[in-house]
Amino acid sequence: MTKVCHLTSVHSAIDTRIFYKECRTLAQARYEVVLDVPHDKNDVVDGVRIRAVPKPKNRQERMTKTVWQIYKAAVAENANIYHFHDPELIPIGIMLKLRGKKAIYDVHEDVPKQILTKYWIPSFLRRTASASASLFEKIGSKFFDGIVAATPTIADKFPLDKTTAVQNFPMLNELATPDATHYPDRPNDIVYVGGIAALRGIREMVQAVELLPETLNARLCLAGAFSPAELYDEICAMPGWGRVEFLGWQSREQVAALLGRVRAGLVLFHPAPNHCDAQPNKLFEYMSAGVPVIASDFPLWRKIVERAGCGLVADPLDPHAIASAIEWLLTHPDEAEAMGKRGQEAVRKLYNWEHEAKALINFYERLIK
Repeated sequence: MTKVCHLTSVHSAIDTRIFYKECRTLAQARYEVVLDVPHDKNDVVDGVRIRAVPKPKNRQERMTKTVWQIYKAAVAENANIYHFHDPELIPIGIMLKLRGKKAIYDVHEDVPKQILTKYWIPSFLRRTASASASLFEKIGSKFFDGIVAATPTIADKFPLDKTTAVQNFPMLNELATPDATHYPDRPNDIVYVGGIAALRGIREMVQAVELLPETLNARLCLAGAFSPAELYDEICAMPGWGRVEFLGWQSREQVAALLGRVRAGLVLFHPAPNHCDAQPNKLFEYMSAGVPVIASDFPLWRKIVERAGCGLVADPLDPHAIASAIEWLLTHPDEAEAMGKRGQEAVRKLYNWEHEAKALINFYERLIK
């Protein structure tokens, strides 16, 4: 049996892409799968053995001590294939390759573009850091046996002969709960699920809900964590916060229940370099649950939304435009419900993990031949 070791210093042991999708898919395909990850304890879940390293106390410790602990745990596993998920693990991937192992770099984001908006990097250093990250990835890609990219746009940056796109689409039926409230009976709640940040439109979403007519009795449900944590104090002081229900981090089961009682899902990222060509998982998760979407009016996102007929697009920097889109969906429930159903059908036919799982397995089969 081929042994595969997935490595991450950044993500959690139950990360949706890493654990629920990729690791479980490989385990079901009869690979021996180990996940080396900062976690509380060693465990075995759904056929995946979780090998825990201590959780870091801060970013600096994560990028130094934790990376080294991940490397030592990886070497101890003596796997056939190492599949790592964070750019800070590129040196580890190279070191494992030099030990005669097969190494795969899983690229979740356009890292050089992402760095340009990292709040914790001083602005005068970001372009230099971005160029360095681009060079680092290019050098690393020469060593690695394969590159797995989360979008076709990211895949285009890497060598064609060793790269495959495995897109981060939702698993069928995971979020479409049979206990969902009948759409016409739902309260006028709208939802945002995911990391809560300025660049992901939190200020504009709260401002938009404040602009809605009081007669609509609309409420914005937030499921996720603030980044940075201090942003919470600013946002909860905004006038619109009185129309917000802040739920904090939610499990997958809780997210499914939440999507089964709301009328619309928001994904209103700002036009940052890493956003315009991204394919946010939450967009497709809303669709999979039959929830109409309101998305940023980027060309790619507009194409997806209009092709599926699953919602509306709006200028993510304009709270009035966002409020108008929300109000339209809330006051046109029949059309909104039909949009949700069309989105769900698009996921069934096209935007689903089951299709991407085949691409992952085919990639692994080519790698071990």
